[in-house]
Amino acid sequence: MTTHQYLIFETPGGFCGIAWNDVGITRFQLPTRSADSTEKLLLRRLPEAEPGAPSAEVREAVDVVKRYFAGEEVDFSKVKLDLEGQDEFFRRIYAAARRIGWGHTTTYGAIARELGAGPEAARDVGQAMAKNPVALIIPCHRVLAAGGKIGGFSAPGGSTSKARMLELEGVRLTPPEPAQQSLGF
Repeated sequence: MTTHQYLIFETPGGFCGIAWNDVGITRFQLPTRSADSTEKLLLRRLPEAEPGAPSAEVREAVDVVKRYFAGEEVDFSKVKLDLEGQDEFFRRIYAAARRIGWGHTTTYGAIARELGAGPEAARDVGQAMAKNPVALIIPCHRVLAAGGKIGGFSAPGGSTSKARMLELEGVRLTPPEPAQQSLGF
């Protein structure tokens, strides 16, 4: 059985949690307002994990997360993950999501098409995003519903948190202000 260790840490966005094993990062918990609630959420999915001293790679990932929530443009694509136990199609979905850069978005359907699957696979992409074990590192918040709508988000704060994360990256989801005034008829 693989040993999992974890760390709860504070960011400008709240308290986050990260878990890892000797292969890579296995879980990431998006921020909540308290260290206790973050720890409970993380351990709900990884109950056998124990607090540990992070390796240099994990400390670097923690630093990148802190910089992200401070509004700095960062790239998580080099963070080493362990996605053992994930279905092969989900792994392909996660790889596609990791290619979505800072300040960019795509849709569930676009990822399905990129993977050569039909429109019905958009629902599978949505399921993969909802079950993402390392949200933010695999940037599921950058994947939107059809028509650029926010869609769901299973992290604390739901779609409001997703919108805030996108706003940190300069993504505006509301319609632009009208270019001219109406005539008031």
